[in-house]
Amino acid sequence: MHAIEPYYLWQHLYNASEDERSPFYEREYSEFVFTHKVYNHLIHPQWDSFGSQTLYIKILFTDYEQGFAIIEMIGEWNDAIYNDIMLFKREVAELMMEEGISKFILIGENVLNFHASDDCYYEEWYQECEDGWVAMLNFRDHVLQEFRQNSIDYYVNFGGELDEISWRKYAPQVLFQKTTEILSRRLGV
Repeated sequence: MHAIEPYYLWQHLYNASEDERSPFYEREYSEFVFTHKVYNHLIHPQWDSFGSQTLYIKILFTDYEQGFAIIEMIGEWNDAIYNDIMLFKREVAELMMEEGISKFILIGENVLNFHASDDCYYEEWYQECEDGWVAMLNFRDHVLQEFRQNSIDYYVNFGGELDEISWRKYAPQVLFQKTTEILSRRLGV
């Protein structure tokens, strides 16, 4: 896992540590000192910690004018033991919503497992995300199955065409546009 870096080809367009409105403003990174880990597996030092012991993120792009953010994730999403959704919502999503972000694209191909608790924070996020949405791209099948079994799909969007987007080949605005088109058809807006 230590070799899996956050996607870096958009860094010339956006860097969360240089964005005064970002939860990770002025965060400093090392290329060589590995401090974060998922259980006993070290992860690349470019990933950002938001308080979870097993889940890390990287804000790849934020557009305040259009109100969207693209966030890549790695690790184990564990609501049952660590209440990761509460931490993510309070320490990342809410701060971004205060800055006008209402549409979140979460990229989850490196999320290895999901352990559910209740859906209260998902529901709360859904209600607070006025005129917005949460789209989950490229999460693993068994993770999506856990989301479905725990009714998380009432509050966030995933599966189908969202899992078929080869997101790395697009510019952030194009990825946002494609995601919006899929959700517009799905949600009937």
